[in-house]
Amino acid sequence: MQIFGVDIGGSGIKGAPVDLDKGDLAQERCKVLTPHPSTPDAVADGVKEVVDHFGWTGPVGVTFPGVVTDGTTIRSAANVDKSWVDTDARVLLGDRLGGLPVTVVNDADAAGVAEMHFGAAKGRRGTVVLLTFGTGIGSAVFVDGVLVPNTELGHLELHGHEAEKRASSKAREDHELTWEHWAHRVQKYLAHVEMLFSPELFVIGGGVSRKSEKFLPHIQGIKAEIVPAQLQNNAGIVGAAMRAATGA
Repeated sequence: MQIFGVDIGGSGIKGAPVDLDKGDLAQERCKVLTPHPSTPDAVADGVKEVVDHFGWTGPVGVTFPGVVTDGTTIRSAANVDKSWVDTDARVLLGDRLGGLPVTVVNDADAAGVAEMHFGAAKGRRGTVVLLTFGTGIGSAVFVDGVLVPNTELGHLELHGHEAEKRASSKAREDHELTWEHWAHRVQKYLAHVEMLFSPELFVIGGGVSRKSEKFLPHIQGIKAEIVPAQLQNNAGIVGAAMRAATGA
């Protein structure tokens, strides 16, 4: 069974048909740059471009980098244009895609669902925290396999700063940090999250998961197991498709 997944990020919009039996992309993904300003209409055009690239005509799952309530309404927009707040994303994107059925989910929640079913957290019980490091820091928290939605742990305060402003992948690039220096920032952030949630497992996702050997060895003193996301930066696409398949 194939369903289309789209992952909206602060820097790019990427998508592909997903093979839900394998939990992997059925075709090489298409990616376009996130427009600036990243208004609802402009981003919807980007989503349409990605979907049209494949001539897709079935259900579409879409992730969003912010709080999504009831699969429709956007409640926060930290790394895209603030005009997204209170937008009915399902209606907007469904209309832009010519009436295709659309399901919308928080981006990190989607990535977490994919990793729990197909990836690094498959079969794990207890408390699992997935963190995606990209333009910001997204989070997904699971207790015995059940998602606690829209946790947004990237906005925790850390040493007087919003955590994602200090420890996101974008922060590493903006401040030209070495991998080791950045790893120390991530370590402090993980210690803070561990103090709050006491997870058994951290899954590190986002684009940096492809380069885990550059920073994970520098992270010390965390009691929880720390592993890179197996689906890497495709986890959001897979999770979005999974949500669309269930209509949730």
